[in-house]
Amino acid sequence: MKLATLCYLIKDDKVLMVYRNKKENDYHKGKWNGLGGKFESGESPFDCAIREVQEESGLTMINPALKGFITFPKFDGIFDWHVFLFTSTEFTGELTESPEGKLEWIKIEDLNKLNLWEGDKIFIDWIFNKIFFCAKFIYENGKYIRHEVNFQ
Repeated sequence: MKLATLCYLIKDDKVLMVYRNKKENDYHKGKWNGLGGKFESGESPFDCAIREVQEESGLTMINPALKGFITFPKFDGIFDWHVFLFTSTEFTGELTESPEGKLEWIKIEDLNKLNLWEGDKIFIDWIFNKIFFCAKFIYENGKYIRHEVNFQ
């Protein structure tokens, strides 16, 4: 099992996204994603979210809002991934180059035009609603199969 975060920084109706194109053997290569990554030992979801965003963008989130939780059973064909999703409209620092790929501020209404994972195209709208969600997205061999969701 892997624990991870996925974070969406929002500024002027735009979201900071990363086009994953820099790392060798990146399972997400060629896709656009929010920022985030795997927990380190002893981290809370908030600790991980703040650290990952800072490492990937140079920005430090202030008061990130937990928007949802998604389980991706055997997403990479090996591990179940459990992902905490956050948004933040408050952050400090200067945007730096990401070790993951190209960073770009994308208009919220244009997010689904990007090369996202198929499941992301479904849950991306939920992130910007006021309702918390808990979901499971099933993929097989990198292909979206189905999902289940509960809204709180």
